[in-house]
Amino acid sequence: MKYKRILLKLSGEALMGEQGHGIDPLVVTLIADQVKAIQAQGVEVGLVIGGGNIFRGVAGATKGMDRVTADHMGMLATMINSLALQDALEKQGVHTRVMSAIEMNQVAEPFIRRRAIRHLEKDRVVIFGAGTGNPYFSTDTAASLRAMEIKAEVIMKATKVEGIYDSDPVKDKDAKMFDTITFTDVLKLGLRVMDATAISLCRENNLPILIFNLNTHGNIRRVCLGEKIGSIVTA
Repeated sequence: MKYKRILLKLSGEALMGEQGHGIDPLVVTLIADQVKAIQAQGVEVGLVIGGGNIFRGVAGATKGMDRVTADHMGMLATMINSLALQDALEKQGVHTRVMSAIEMNQVAEPFIRRRAIRHLEKDRVVIFGAGTGNPYFSTDTAASLRAMEIKAEVIMKATKVEGIYDSDPVKDKDAKMFDTITFTDVLKLGLRVMDATAISLCRENNLPILIFNLNTHGNIRRVCLGEKIGSIVTA
């Protein structure tokens, strides 16, 4: 394996499959199967999952809801997804811990950096829920922050498309995909890879971001092996 420790970022929408909302148990099982495959080959895996399949704070705020309240609701949505993935992983025999940025001791451990690293060293998959625990910060930013805290070698962001394009590949058939691109160019071109805060954080700490298609089964293992799949953002 090319990487020893990774931070895998999943969108909440990735869990809903074709049903349009909520959680599709089959999709969650397929993701767990891929995570198990790389973990069995010695890759230490941290995970951050969005909550867009259940509730998105920004969307709530645009409809008149208080932004802080909406963001807290979004954090709780990420915890629902985290518990669903934990269940799927443990059914496949993978030891998993969910760590929450906001206290909910009955369902998850509080996030403590040293404990998280210890879990990884003991071959446990660690799922980081509730974002950063602060409103106004996305789960992209949470992924960047947690990746640096656990000293991950790369952030792997799983999406619905093959990589980073200069325009929306769904709407534009002539969209060009980048194999590699710099953090600065991502910000200059306004590419929707991750939000600007997350990109800036990765740029300042020289943490590469690898974007790839989750819908092709086995891609998580392929990117961990170092195969040229997707797009990579570097300094």
